[in-house]
Amino acid sequence: MFRAILLYLSRARWMKSLVTHWGLARRVARRFVAGETEDDAIAVIRKLNGMGITATVDILGENTTNAAEARRAADAYLHLIDRIPQEKLDSWVSVKLTALGLDVDPQVCLENMRGILDCARQHDIRVTIDMEDHTYTDRTLDMLRGLRKEGFKNAQGVIQSYLYRSEQDIPALANEGLDIRLCKGAYREPASVAYPKKRDVDEAYARLMKTLLDAARGGGGYPGIATHDPRLIEETRDYVGETQVDRVLFEFQMLYGVRPGLQEELIRDGYRLRVYVPFGSQWYPYLMRRLAERPANVWFFVSSLFRR
Repeated sequence: MFRAILLYLSRARWMKSLVTHWGLARRVARRFVAGETEDDAIAVIRKLNGMGITATVDILGENTTNAAEARRAADAYLHLIDRIPQEKLDSWVSVKLTALGLDVDPQVCLENMRGILDCARQHDIRVTIDMEDHTYTDRTLDMLRGLRKEGFKNAQGVIQSYLYRSEQDIPALANEGLDIRLCKGAYREPASVAYPKKRDVDEAYARLMKTLLDAARGGGGYPGIATHDPRLIEETRDYVGETQVDRVLFEFQMLYGVRPGLQEELIRDGYRLRVYVPFGSQWYPYLMRRLAERPANVWFFVSSLFRR
């Protein structure tokens, strides 16, 4: 129930207005968001790289309402991608199709994605097309597959374990050799399409993780095992040891500001780790989804407000 309330608030305009205009809340949100500017994100990525952690950087924003707005979002990505090699950073980028105009005009979105992927390809940077709520799943996977067929092999995707359909999507994508980030999912979904119980989501995640690692061992894709759940991380490590999956064939992925101690532990133990670094002025929906994922995040946020 608490998670559902937070996910509702992530879309509530009145709450967004209240929080985003509260300077104290903006500062505390910096635990999960690198900042509002490109320079803020670059500083965070440089620090992560210095710790042996790679990054994927996301310009926060979604659901643009016109072609000009979508074009500005694409241009911001082009500028960011050019700066990554200039700053000698080890980072990919992550994008949301709705930020690039998917709801405005699929053709506008497609042209924006082509431009981003072409620019990224010139710098040997991969682009992850993030998954949004279940109403976008087919359109997102269709565009990903279409772009790959056009030759954009630096495009990769995301699958959410809480969706029932992922049991079919993961084997199909793995057989196609696509690089996939596997996450649990952070949107409010109906029980008709997604597991309502955390235990079932976790069990599905473990099954799909093993499918992806089996495929990687056979040369099919480079999985990103994206979770902060210590039990699932330990299960992944055990499976890697049991089946002798080479550690260069996959990576763990985590969010900026979440379980930094566990991130450091994975690096010390010799695993690859990539951290998702979001930045931008449209940070409110992202923050609320992070709070909904884990009650400890809510306590951190509230207690930080009172301490300050």
